[in-house]
Amino acid sequence: MNTLLLILIGLGFLSIVIEDLTHINKAKTTLFFGSLVWLLYFIGQSPHTEEVHLALNENLLEIATLWLFLLSAMTFVAYLNNRNLISGIVLRLLPQKLSKRTLLFMTAHFAFVFSSLADNVTSTLVCMSLLLPLNLSKSDFLRFAAVTVFGVNSGGVSLITGDVTTLMVFMADKVTIPNLLLLIVPAYFGLIALTLVLGLKLEGDVIVEHEKKKIPGIDLIAGGQFLLTIVAILALNIMYDVPPVLTFLVSLGLLFLIMQFLNGDEDMMRNVRMIEFDALLFFLGVLLMVGMLKQLGTLSNLSDLYTIMPTPIANYVLGLLSSLVDNVPLTAAVLHSEVSMDDGNWLSLVYAVGVGGSLLIIGSAAGIIAMSKAGHELLSFMSYARFSGHLLLAYTIGFAASWGVGHMLALA
Repeated sequence: MNTLLLILIGLGFLSIVIEDLTHINKAKTTLFFGSLVWLLYFIGQSPHTEEVHLALNENLLEIATLWLFLLSAMTFVAYLNNRNLISGIVLRLLPQKLSKRTLLFMTAHFAFVFSSLADNVTSTLVCMSLLLPLNLSKSDFLRFAAVTVFGVNSGGVSLITGDVTTLMVFMADKVTIPNLLLLIVPAYFGLIALTLVLGLKLEGDVIVEHEKKKIPGIDLIAGGQFLLTIVAILALNIMYDVPPVLTFLVSLGLLFLIMQFLNGDEDMMRNVRMIEFDALLFFLGVLLMVGMLKQLGTLSNLSDLYTIMPTPIANYVLGLLSSLVDNVPLTAAVLHSEVSMDDGNWLSLVYAVGVGGSLLIIGSAAGIIAMSKAGHELLSFMSYARFSGHLLLAYTIGFAASWGVGHMLALA
């Protein structure tokens, strides 16, 4: 039975890698295999299933906490995105004419900041919606796309609202919010290094054609509430150890009430229906499979990597692997393998799995979204790979800086 379960889990993970070949959404395959292995495990353990019930309940509790947090955050961002609040504010701030290098730096900073507050998918969509109408040449657009993908992934690593793998490591009590905030500087260094290198060959100006529409006051209220929610999540967790999911749920309920009284015709549940449920189902399937691997004792083998290599090198390699294998199962596997690391090395792991996926266009949700929005004619696997050396250099700089910050934290 154990062999059969491992084969099914292997097929589930394989379905993630070959999604582009099979054209079958990985959320469907991982959900099927993840739930199937637990069903078969119950049958195989019958009638002594008490321990299995406890293990499944523990696995589902972990998943539910992640789900509720992501559901709250994605609903909030869906509302703001549907109202075009973010893109509207950005367009109002942009001058009508600016140099391509200036625009590249502005894109890098926007991607970095916004992705720390919102999810990577939304951040990439907003960046693409701003860049595509500019009619940049293919060569120039590739540089902007590389900076966008790397910037989105870099910005998300320092806040639990920005990257699901950061949230997973935090929920496992491996890092604290104050420690995670230390990653802002290393992540920023890596992004700026990439932006400087890719901006060297950019020449000329771009014209930003847009109509500065008035932003409704009710949308500004929602945007302000979102920012206050992020601050409240960080402050309440640091001061009172309040779970972030609880703060987000309270704020989401408050948003529903505010919209009911100030804008009664706004169907807030429409925003719930429009969030990326395929991403949530994918996380569910993956974490079910990883939970079964833990139950079978297979994940203990992952710790062998940390006996073969020094911990920082092993973390660096995992970051490289995350460009080929989705970072969610990689992170979940490390967390469940009971690898022993100090706080500093956990920080470098957060950076590695969060940013390493930027090395290939297929290595992160940001890359996949950018490619789908731009089209294969403008942005493809091979065209993006032209900058793999630059991306690897930026990743290495950021990882080295994150290890340095973590090392100082461990010595403190």
